[in-house]
Amino acid sequence: MAGKRFTAAVKQIDRQKNYPLNDALALVKKFATDEATKHKFDETIELHFRLGIDPRHSDQQVRSTVLLPAGLGKKVRVLVFAEGDDARAAEAAGADIVADDQIVNKIATEGWTDFDATLATPAMMKKIGRIARVLGPRGLMPNPKAGTVVEADDLARAVEELKAGRVEFRNDKTGNVHVPIGKASFTLEQLQQNAEAVFAAIEAQKPSATKGIYMKRAVVCSTMSPGLRLELSSSAVTAK
Repeated sequence: MAGKRFTAAVKQIDRQKNYPLNDALALVKKFATDEATKHKFDETIELHFRLGIDPRHSDQQVRSTVLLPAGLGKKVRVLVFAEGDDARAAEAAGADIVADDQIVNKIATEGWTDFDATLATPAMMKKIGRIARVLGPRGLMPNPKAGTVVEADDLARAVEELKAGRVEFRNDKTGNVHVPIGKASFTLEQLQQNAEAVFAAIEAQKPSATKGIYMKRAVVCSTMSPGLRLELSSSAVTAK
């Protein structure tokens, strides 16, 4: 059963309408900040995409990262899988946690995941293969396609980008992609900048094997608000 705040928000929108992105962001931000509809925390604003891909095929996977211009609005704890000189480079780069064999074992045996993002040097990938079953479902497994397997010389840049708001996205088993774009406390301009970056990143990852319409539907919502369907023309996505 829908709560009173959710019901109050639903009454203010047309569930069948496709909204220009800027208008939709303004409404979602309003729902998450107005006394009548807001909750007691700074809600996350999210974009959800329905893509015209067949996720059963390896050549129709959508996976990459996007650097959000306005960040994510939260502190990102970065764990780096590295050892030896690479571990020292990771520490110098500002990693919150440098994972040695002991931490890898803790993840494997206890399911410990008290961090928000991961990086790994190529030499560590064989060692962390056994914890893929823990990290994978949480979106924390380093992957070359996502730019999270990096050489020591690139660690400083990669750590800085993750802390600044680089997020990974990938399609799920139903062909949907879900990406956070910030907090309700962000300005409308910040949310618009981040949303435009996400649209561009997903469009750039269109698989060549995809037939027909690629971006079928997009919805924006906050953690607790109803979703608003978006117009998908370039003029409706880009702020005027």
